[in-house]
Amino acid sequence: MAEQTELAERTKTAEKPKKLWDGALKMVKGENTTQLIESFTAEMTLVAEGLCEDQSKLRREVDRMMTEEDRRIQALQSRLEAAETSLDEERAAHDQVLTEMRNRLAALEKKANREPVREKNKKGNIIRDLTVLVAIASSAWVVVTLLNKLL
Repeated sequence: MAEQTELAERTKTAEKPKKLWDGALKMVKGENTTQLIESFTAEMTLVAEGLCEDQSKLRREVDRMMTEEDRRIQALQSRLEAAETSLDEERAAHDQVLTEMRNRLAALEKKANREPVREKNKKGNIIRDLTVLVAIASSAWVVVTLLNKLL
């Protein structure tokens, strides 16, 4: 009897891990594994379709944004080209004005260089004229003095 109780206890002890294992498998595996697999597959399909739709929306949005950005870039490039053209025209106008100013300056310098010659000539003429007048006055004085002495 002792052997039988001992054997019964060993059997119970050996059956406990097996029952525990079977219980764990039932919990993991479940009794309706096929139904769980189908519901999981349906949910994953729904999620995948939603992700695909979201991705399509994002692609359309990115394409729209890229098109809009391309338009902005083209507009900026045309503005830049217009600004460069305007700048080139302004440079040409300023170069023309600068050339005219240089020509005027050169003409004024030539005129200024000629004027001192005229002034020198005027000064020389004035000195010559004064010398002649002094000579006339002094000769007149000499003549008057000589006449006074002789008379």
